[in-house]
Amino acid sequence: MKLLGVAEATTLIVETLARCGASEANAGSVARALIAAELAGQSGHGLRRMPSYCAQALSGKVDAKAIPTIERKRPGAFAVDAANGFAYPAIDLALENLPEAATLQGIAMAGIRRSHHCGVAGTIVERLAEKNLVGILFANAPSAMAPWGGKTPLYGTDPIAFAAPAGEHGPVVVDISLSKVARGKIMAAKQQDIAIPEGWALDREGNPTTDAQAALDGTMVPMGDAKGTALALMVEMLCAGLTGANYGYEATSFFDGEGAAPGTGQLIIAIDPEVFGGSAVSRFAVLAGLIDAMPGARVPGRRRQSLKAEIMQKGISIDDDLLAQISALGQ
Repeated sequence: MKLLGVAEATTLIVETLARCGASEANAGSVARALIAAELAGQSGHGLRRMPSYCAQALSGKVDAKAIPTIERKRPGAFAVDAANGFAYPAIDLALENLPEAATLQGIAMAGIRRSHHCGVAGTIVERLAEKNLVGILFANAPSAMAPWGGKTPLYGTDPIAFAAPAGEHGPVVVDISLSKVARGKIMAAKQQDIAIPEGWALDREGNPTTDAQAALDGTMVPMGDAKGTALALMVEMLCAGLTGANYGYEATSFFDGEGAAPGTGQLIIAIDPEVFGGSAVSRFAVLAGLIDAMPGARVPGRRRQSLKAEIMQKGISIDDDLLAQISALGQ
């Protein structure tokens, strides 16, 4: 096991992606997102994604030199084309344009199509909260969950994230996957050759499994049973039906370099918290403060904030095998 400083880990990502054909701008955007995932304690969306990202860049499944474009369709609506590249440059472009429009209109949204894995959704909306906006993100993913009562996967694990500024308390950040756990945790277990807990996933026959590969070949257990799949249906419609991106069942895997581009989508909404007058941020702070003051309770997002400070001080942990694998990519 080795500890990498943030600058060292960033350089590792950027140089590796460059060897695998990524443009300087795209490599930098991906690096910032993967480092943000590590600092949030979500390593399954961090450095562990490098082997699959690079495999897709090398095969052409992801256009690592893609330049995303943005078109303002309405005063508060932007259509973003990720151009079958990594999601992060397209998300960066959306976040550059949303704040001004949200402040002017009260609310603005960006629909992203021909996109890819968007990493830790909470870190995206948190960037809006840091600009004193409320942020909401929906993202779809390759199919991994069946409709409730069915066995054929149609929906992705489809994260939903929300962030709101709360004054001195720091942003409130809600980030949930609609499967019981994020699929990245299954991938990480496979990479480490360890079993997963029962209750996370089902095999192809619909039976509970603790085998990570069987889980990846099967389906994820939805959060909240039928409620989770109902929310996944909503996310698929917002991210793909609305934007023109691929539905989860039409998308190829985020985990390998085979096949066509995944072409998934994201919908990002930014809201000016003062749109209705009053002092919404102060009101947010009151509720967050009550939770913070309650023994045993914790405001969503607080753990990641404390982890970020700790990891930035101590370094990002990476096992030797993964470090060697990343260092060899594109050689």
